[in-house]
Amino acid sequence: MDMDTDENSTAKGKEGQGKLIMVILVGAPGSGKSTFCELVMGSSSRPWVRICQDTIGNGKSGTKAQCLKSAASALNDGKNVFVDRCNLEIEQRADFVKLCGPRVDVQAVVLDLPAQLCISRSVKRTGHEGNLSGGKAAAVVNKMLQKKELPRLNEGFARITFCHNETDVQSAIDMYKSLDLHDMLPRGCFGQKNPDKKVQLGIMKFLKKAEKPSETLSSANTVKDSPIPQTTQEKSDSCDKKEESACTISRNVDIESDKGESPGVRSLEDNISQSDPPTLAFPSISTSDFKFSHEKAAEIIVEKVEEFMDKLGNARLVLVDLSHGSKILSLVKAKAAKKNISSTKFFTFVGDITKLNSEGGLRCNVIANAANWRLKPGGGGVNAAIFSAAGSGLEVATKQQANSLQPGNAVAVQLPSTSPLFNREGVTHVIHVLGPNMNPQRPNYLNNDYDEGCKLLRNAYSSLFQAFISVVEDKFKSVKGIHGRLGLTPSEPRKHSENSHHKFKRENLQNPERSKKWKGSQDSTEALNQNNNKTVPKMSKHWGSWAQALYNTAMHPEQHSDTVLETSDDVVVLNDIYPKARKHLLVVARHEGLDQLADVCGEHLPLLRTMHAVGLKWIDKFFHEDASLVFRLGYHSAPSMRQLHLHVISQDFDSSHLKNRKHWNSFNTDFFRDSVAVMDEVSSHGKASMMDDESLMSMELRCNRCRSAHPNLPKLKAHIFKCQAPFPSTLLEGGRLVIAPSNAPLS
Repeated sequence: MDMDTDENSTAKGKEGQGKLIMVILVGAPGSGKSTFCELVMGSSSRPWVRICQDTIGNGKSGTKAQCLKSAASALNDGKNVFVDRCNLEIEQRADFVKLCGPRVDVQAVVLDLPAQLCISRSVKRTGHEGNLSGGKAAAVVNKMLQKKELPRLNEGFARITFCHNETDVQSAIDMYKSLDLHDMLPRGCFGQKNPDKKVQLGIMKFLKKAEKPSETLSSANTVKDSPIPQTTQEKSDSCDKKEESACTISRNVDIESDKGESPGVRSLEDNISQSDPPTLAFPSISTSDFKFSHEKAAEIIVEKVEEFMDKLGNARLVLVDLSHGSKILSLVKAKAAKKNISSTKFFTFVGDITKLNSEGGLRCNVIANAANWRLKPGGGGVNAAIFSAAGSGLEVATKQQANSLQPGNAVAVQLPSTSPLFNREGVTHVIHVLGPNMNPQRPNYLNNDYDEGCKLLRNAYSSLFQAFISVVEDKFKSVKGIHGRLGLTPSEPRKHSENSHHKFKRENLQNPERSKKWKGSQDSTEALNQNNNKTVPKMSKHWGSWAQALYNTAMHPEQHSDTVLETSDDVVVLNDIYPKARKHLLVVARHEGLDQLADVCGEHLPLLRTMHAVGLKWIDKFFHEDASLVFRLGYHSAPSMRQLHLHVISQDFDSSHLKNRKHWNSFNTDFFRDSVAVMDEVSSHGKASMMDDESLMSMELRCNRCRSAHPNLPKLKAHIFKCQAPFPSTLLEGGRLVIAPSNAPLS
């Protein structure tokens, strides 16, 4: 048999081995398929065989039929198989999928790397097994990519992993290397970005052979109906006939708008993907630090999972543990198998619950935390890990929901958009749950009363799964538009469906100090709490990757020493990189959760005063350089850059970076909120008013002194350079303008 085998593997599959795996690698020449195989086979405990058509004929290129024969033989010998071919078309993959019966999990790894990278590798390499190198490699890669059909679950795949860059590839390699004989990866489609994108136009331009998107799309083959039954998730991967025209439109948009943008902060719509079913990852409650019996806990977990199966819709439950030798995972898997619980809706997973997506390829919208009764960070295990990974925003959001938790109950908390768990892992909610305690060193010790303990543990899992269902009902009804979770406008109240069979019961929140149902609103309007003068931060804005610069500088000023002028515990000071006047500074807050002025509430008043004082200190320095300067301090109602920042700007507006009407009006209309006015409003009302009105940006251009109108910016600039009129009285009142003492008007 002409195929590469793992030298460390045994000749036969072991009796107790789990399902065999066939991995069909999909990728253009130069995408790294052979390297992928070699790296996994070099350190995997599973026996693997690599089937490569370039070497299948006694070291020389062979046929697809030879590859199929060798793959079937390897599977019969109990070996796992890598199919190392390009496999870019459905018909090229179909025969390999058909080889796999019920004892084989057929999976795909798609190395969808940039076309120019694949060409560069192919052109430069020497001694390639298929003799594909040099000048002809570019033409071959181009031709193959024109025919590319990304794999779908309804072809018969149990799992598809998409890799779009070398980091993704390394993560996939590490994932397959870590599989032992009994481990299985979760089913589903992971990492897919543009499921209907057929061709990377960049390579077409690179080779000067670009096609029109419509021509490219018309050549695509239609996916035939698979005889294999589709799961709910698989059905969502293909377009329904009724939606055919809509799918065609989305394909055109995907191709035409593909600009290779680097990922920034996710929007909620990114995290609620229609291709990934809503998923709850949860640890075993009470079996670690609280010393609850593993056997009894496993029985209750399976009992409650079975009870909630019919209520989940297409959602999934995943029991997670960090250890490959986990006793609780083994017990639960065995008990779930006896109950014939669907493995697509409930399965176990080995991994870090805070890194399931980035390290394990498992996308979970919601994770559960085995919390302490105080709902505080600290301690050890899952609780400490989740609070640490989520950042300080989780603790703040938790306090807004509850101050404590009783055993047997759960509380759902929506993560702010600033949370690393939200941005990196796609987690939108954390559900804190508290189980019974059998450890005498911990609070609420039950003194081994397992009757009471089992009752509480059942209640804990019921509360947990019910909270998850409420999140799913609330968040996954729609993903259209910025407020697509419920199809509401920002001002509309969020309500649970009156017809819902799974209402989130008030008693499950277990917050004696609140009588309201859980709201957890991330993009609703700010609701003022009259008791403590706090507001719920408004975090709905989607910040692109380019808008993260100020946030990154504020959180890690030591990494930006070349641009930071001043650093303290509360603020950093730096020059605006595109100044709109001779002097233009930014005083940036260093507090998490303060993206913009809309996030400010009463408790932030001391910070606002600190920022204003720092701005005045720098203005004083500038007066020593030029006493003729006049300054204004304020905030944009809707900033383009993330992280609350105060503009300290001279009123000459003498800058080449002041280029258009929007630039001018953002500093010279009500869109610009004076710092003194903001502090007054927050002190009196607990929040600042904002003028986030697009019409302000298109207002006529008026001089900031005499208020005369001008037809265009060059004429306005020429006027303000000469204008000596006094500033309007509205700016001279209340300290809105800062003038050097020597130039201040006499009262």
